[in-house]
Amino acid sequence: MGLLEMVLPKIQKIDNISSQNFKLRSFTSPHYALKPRHFYTTACDSIEILNEQIELSSVREEPKDPANLLKEWGCNESDVSKIFERRPSLRKTDTQILQSKLKILSKLGITSTDLVKIVHCRPRFLNSRINILLNERLEFLEDFFGSRDVLLKAIVRNPSLLTYDFHNKIKPVISIYESLGVSRKDLITVLLSRPTLIPRTTLDDEKIEYIRKTGVSKESKMYKHVVSLFAISRIETIREKVANLEKYGLLEDEILNLIGRSPLLLTLSIDKVQRHMTFILGTIKLSANVVLRNPFLLYFNLETVLKPRFQLACKIEDMGLVPQIKGPVLLKAMRMKDKRFLSAFVACHPKDVAKELIAFYKDAKSVKRLAESSKKSSNKGFPF
Repeated sequence: MGLLEMVLPKIQKIDNISSQNFKLRSFTSPHYALKPRHFYTTACDSIEILNEQIELSSVREEPKDPANLLKEWGCNESDVSKIFERRPSLRKTDTQILQSKLKILSKLGITSTDLVKIVHCRPRFLNSRINILLNERLEFLEDFFGSRDVLLKAIVRNPSLLTYDFHNKIKPVISIYESLGVSRKDLITVLLSRPTLIPRTTLDDEKIEYIRKTGVSKESKMYKHVVSLFAISRIETIREKVANLEKYGLLEDEILNLIGRSPLLLTLSIDKVQRHMTFILGTIKLSANVVLRNPFLLYFNLETVLKPRFQLACKIEDMGLVPQIKGPVLLKAMRMKDKRFLSAFVACHPKDVAKELIAFYKDAKSVKRLAESSKKSSNKGFPF
């Protein structure tokens, strides 16, 4: 078989030309060549093209696996291990798609440490379509946050900013808060402190009425917290928490006014409030109005602060020691740091007495809530 007969099929494959388009001239022709009807290609040129393709195919790199791709991007062995542990399916993900997403994150300034945090709180993040309306989204968010640095911080705190529905979720929610008088600066603060603000925000007439009844003005530092906490809470939950405090003799207006001054009250569970109110009213014998004036009583830990200090106050009274922890002093003592509390009410006594009081106080603090050790908790993602 001659050289031409060997090369002809490959030439046809390269140039996508059927054999019927070729006319083979006789070997006696001074211009030994293949001539198509519509264009001209020499056998030598086609052989060179064929050789180039063979060389390229021989040096073509094998496709990288996701682990190597992440390492080349900047992750170390520990980072890759943590990412795959949180999202095992990434081991089999398409490397081209993964590479395009890593390029986007690089342009945003996301580091390997940031990526580990992001995947930990949003395991499906790298499986999401973060390129949808990317330029428009980033332009809007950078303008909203005021700088790329603040935007980067917000994305690390809540990577879903790159995946939320831009026109039907992000922009409408921001408009809601702005319409209620929350300034952009305050809204940025709230977005950074409460990453799930955008997907959880809902406002209706009943919630707006609750906000109005708190009596908080738009100029108050508490206003942004009051509005955001009512907005992200389910209306059923708000009703239940208000009704729970009403059981102890408080009026709805008093409760809402309390929330206006201490909005984090809405973050406390009904069980926690019940246990604290029962102890304050039943054991310490304080009135519910004291809680209205001193909401910190509902925040402090019952087992490690309130109970031990009240029991120590009773011990000091039984021993006839001074100073005693009674009345307004009791409330002041509850707010002290542990070191200051011991210095004020224990270290001031003789050594033998102080030693006895410290031992009593430590024993009181070591008593745990019933079945506390059997509680199971699993913290994955953001604790919101």
